[in-house]
Amino acid sequence: MMDLLLSFDLATDRDTRELGARLAKVVRAGDCLALRGDLGAGKTSLARGLIRAFLNSDTEVPSPTFTLVQRYQPDPDERPDAPELLHFDLYRLESPDDVWELGWEELDEVISLVEWPDKAGPNLSPRSLDIHILISGDHRRAHLSASPTTTWKSRLNDF
Repeated sequence: MMDLLLSFDLATDRDTRELGARLAKVVRAGDCLALRGDLGAGKTSLARGLIRAFLNSDTEVPSPTFTLVQRYQPDPDERPDAPELLHFDLYRLESPDDVWELGWEELDEVISLVEWPDKAGPNLSPRSLDIHILISGDHRRAHLSASPTTTWKSRLNDF
């Protein structure tokens, strides 16, 4: 069971990227962010905002639609203890067990952003922060949910 923790209106793509940037301040190794929403909802925009803020860089953040996973390593001079960040797009997976070919075994050591998390099936971390972006006309709204057994509620308390 997931508890709804927060909801945000996302009037623009910039709002979506800024939500990602805010999340970059609270993520840590072992975190999995499950990015849900229809095609064009803004999952990659949110990931882009988080990755750029986490890296403190305007690095190019392409959608991993064809590569399935993109790896990002923070600058060791700026953040020597920061974990690697993996951005997955599971849309094209045929079986949940295909995630094991993408570096899934590393999830406890990295920060992972997972687009189309349902494709991971039972392999998705029960500690995930679920971010569901809903579209209604020109309006977008993000709902952040997590299991009550996770630390997400306390970490997002002052969000």
